[in-house]
Amino acid sequence: MGRQQRSDKGSDGPGAEPRGPSQRRLRVGEVMRHALVEVLARGEIRDPDVVGISITVSEVRVSPDLKNATVFVLPLAGRSAEKVMEGLNRSAPYLRGQVAKLVNLRHAPRLAFTLDRSFDHAEHIDRLLRKPQVATDLARSTDKD
Repeated sequence: MGRQQRSDKGSDGPGAEPRGPSQRRLRVGEVMRHALVEVLARGEIRDPDVVGISITVSEVRVSPDLKNATVFVLPLAGRSAEKVMEGLNRSAPYLRGQVAKLVNLRHAPRLAFTLDRSFDHAEHIDRLLRKPQVATDLARSTDKD
């Protein structure tokens, strides 16, 4: 009887597992998110595009091999988001070192910062649901039940 091998591919792309990221990847991502929030709250980054800007770290997605992490961030009020992204990506090696001190992992993942558009997407869906046409459709579907 052979042992079935388990593939731990991410939830993105071809050959991906339908059940999504493993519990370990989710846990590591959340621990890294907390560590990044702590480091950013201290205000130790000296990059001129990041200094004095409040940044929300909404999610950290870790690759299956735990060597790379995508950090989804949003500057407060979306101020100069592109410049902040550039500054964070320039500061990524420093932030990686600081996270390594706070998180107990064999190797600290490389950090890639990207703008979190989920808030914009949620706002768009909310606007769609509040349209009068949608409200009448919803009222019709509840009348049928």
